[in-house]
Amino acid sequence: MKALLSTAPGGPETLQLTEMEAPNPGPGQVLLRVHATGANFPDTLIIRDLYQFKPPRPFAPGGEMAGEVQALGEGVTNVKVGDRVVALTGHGGYATHALAEAKRLVPIPDDMPYEDAACFFFTYGTSHHALKDRAHLKAGETLLILGAAGGVGVAAIELGKAAGARVIAAVSSQDKADFCKAAGADETLIYPREMDRAAQKTFSAQIKEIAGPDGVNVVYDAVGGNYAEPAVRSLAWEGRFLVVGFPAGIPSIPLNLTLLKGCQIVGVFWGDSTRRDPKGHAENVAELLDMYAKGKIKPQISARFPLDRAAEALEMLQDRKVLGKVVITMD
Repeated sequence: MKALLSTAPGGPETLQLTEMEAPNPGPGQVLLRVHATGANFPDTLIIRDLYQFKPPRPFAPGGEMAGEVQALGEGVTNVKVGDRVVALTGHGGYATHALAEAKRLVPIPDDMPYEDAACFFFTYGTSHHALKDRAHLKAGETLLILGAAGGVGVAAIELGKAAGARVIAAVSSQDKADFCKAAGADETLIYPREMDRAAQKTFSAQIKEIAGPDGVNVVYDAVGGNYAEPAVRSLAWEGRFLVVGFPAGIPSIPLNLTLLKGCQIVGVFWGDSTRRDPKGHAENVAELLDMYAKGKIKPQISARFPLDRAAEALEMLQDRKVLGKVVITMD
């Protein structure tokens, strides 16, 4: 087998393509023949030891892989050899073969391509959990998405529209705005690459101009940094601000704004929610697959890289150049 390994903390350039023996699955595990792995922003963090979890080295990044079950460990009864599945593992997916806990596998429909499956659950799972479980988004409400052209952002556009919301997509360039408009956003807004105090005031005013005098009901913030505060200032009474990610840095928000607006700042940690609420997670997965089958949602894959060029995918992610999703292919 081949694997792209992190052997020391560092950027994408530190990853090493390695030939090794395929591992044998232990009790409760399966060995997957990986066909495709989604590239996600946490992959750029985990190789630098900046993510919530720090696996022992050497390890391959890539926590969302699609493939077929090749071998079963002792005690595995929920899947069989040959089953098509997605494994949500946190890491290990930048490889032709990978071990996964059988209980963490999600069966995928026969007509769902491996590339779609590998770019589906992290983004749509995160955004569905955020909008449904954390924000309780309602039809007719206004949803503002920061970083709307990224994987979770585009998923939030589609899911927001499916929920009947008015969607404002905020991005950093015109090509990203056009991409979001094509994905279904009602309105788009371009913010500057550098957000100083003057730019914050302008950004907040622009949001309110588009949203109307009452402001936005829900903010989906996948950017953080200095972009967060003006978004909070644009919230309507009893609005909900979703903390999804902070590639622009961890924001500092004046808490008096929550009092003045009666609003909530709500954390979104989809990975942990799947472990703490497996029943709710299973219901959300079923809902997402039903929406996929009906054509309401579909991963927007803008770039594909073979395993030996996977570092390029991570560079695109860290430089915020990705439109939609990027996938690593093993075939």
